[in-house]
Amino acid sequence: MWDLLNVIGTIAFALSGVLVAMEERYDLMGVYILGFITAFGGGAVRNLLIGVPVSALWDQGTLFTVAFIVMTIAFVFPKILRWTLLHRGVFFDAIGLGAFSVQGAMYAYSMGHPLSACIAAAALTGTGGGMIRDVLAGRKPLFLQKEIYIAWTLIPGLFIGLGWLTGTIEVLLIVVVIVALRLCSVYYGWQLPSRSIEEEHQEPYEKSALTE
Repeated sequence: MWDLLNVIGTIAFALSGVLVAMEERYDLMGVYILGFITAFGGGAVRNLLIGVPVSALWDQGTLFTVAFIVMTIAFVFPKILRWTLLHRGVFFDAIGLGAFSVQGAMYAYSMGHPLSACIAAAALTGTGGGMIRDVLAGRKPLFLQKEIYIAWTLIPGLFIGLGWLTGTIEVLLIVVVIVALRLCSVYYGWQLPSRSIEEEHQEPYEKSALTE
C-alpha cells in the first residue's frame, strides 16, 4: 500500500507539474524541474517536519526514474494529456492530493507521532509540492484559492492519526474520497466561509464621509 500510494502520487504530481510548465511555455529542462519539484517537494517538506533526514529523499531512485519517464512521455506526446487541462490540470493535482495526503498521514502514524503531526504531515505532503510548483510558475497557489483544497487533507490526517484506517481497502477508499471531494469542490464551486476586513469598515467610512 505504501509503495502504491507513492507511485500514484508521484505520477500524478509529476504530470501536474508538466502541465503547468507547458502552459507557461517552459523548455524541456523547465518541465523536468517543475515536474520533479511537484512530485517530491511535499515529501521533502514533510520529512523536515516530522524529523526524517532530508537525505532519505535520495533513496527513492525508482520513483525518480518513474517520474522522469512519465514526464518525458507527456512532453513528447502532449495531446494525450490535453483533456486534463480543464481547470489547469486539477485532475492530476486532485489524485496527487489524495494519494500523498494519505501517505503522509501513514508515515507520521507509523513513526508513532501524535494526531497533530499526522494531520500536519497529511497537509504538507499533499500540498507542499503543488505549492512550490505554483510559486515557481508565478501563480497563485491552488491551496489558497477559493475552492476547498487543503481542508480535505484533514480527513486522512484525522482518520489515520486516530488509528481508524488500517486495512488496504479502507486506505484506498479514503484516497478515492479525497480525489472525488477535491474535484467536486472545483466543479460545484464549494468554498469555505471567508470575510474581508475592508468590507466591514467600508460602510462606516462611507457614512462619515457623507456627514462631512
